[in-house]
Amino acid sequence: MKFEKINNKGQAQLFNNSYLEMLTKTHPLVIWGLYLPIAIGFQYYSYASLQNPVWKIALLFGAGMLFWTLFEYLMHRFVFHHVAESERAKKIIYILHGNHHHYPRDKERLFMPPVPSLILASVIFGLQYLVMGKTAFMFFPGFIIGYLMYGTMHYAIHAWNPPFKWLKPLWRNHHLHHYKDDDKGYGVSTTLWDHVFGTTFDLKKEKEDKERVKELMFR
Repeated sequence: MKFEKINNKGQAQLFNNSYLEMLTKTHPLVIWGLYLPIAIGFQYYSYASLQNPVWKIALLFGAGMLFWTLFEYLMHRFVFHHVAESERAKKIIYILHGNHHHYPRDKERLFMPPVPSLILASVIFGLQYLVMGKTAFMFFPGFIIGYLMYGTMHYAIHAWNPPFKWLKPLWRNHHLHHYKDDDKGYGVSTTLWDHVFGTTFDLKKEKEDKERVKELMFR
């Protein structure tokens, strides 16, 4: 997924059909508005109807968030950066993620749009329910909040400088993933799994290129 030039203006055209093209775009607040009530509702159902104790709900919520970070890493590394050979597969990868590397300033494609997002979320919840039963009502909200935090963090990394010094390595990890080497730095909301699987950047050896970083940031 190497591009000779990063486009600092505009956005990729993914479909010729204007309706399909519209469905590839969304705003972060739309996705928050879609999933936050689901997460809260599932937690309330777990407490009020399933009569689970608060400590258990909180514990499984945290486990769901942690599981999201692993899911995020694996999807980013092995699906979004899959080296496709056929033209059809290349097109799918470009639609899923390649367009973001090509047009990193496109704010409308940071979250998966509502229709495919709801379909995928339903499938994931269904699989979790098959494995965990009603425990999924406590686990899935953590997973989905993890997703919302990931998307928000991704936006923040592109939009602003890190608000705290301790967040700078996370910012640099993603910036280097874009302009230095997209075979490293797959973690967006955390670098935990990059460290575990050996795909993190050695920031002490990486020169800080402020001009390249500016090319990746929103205005």
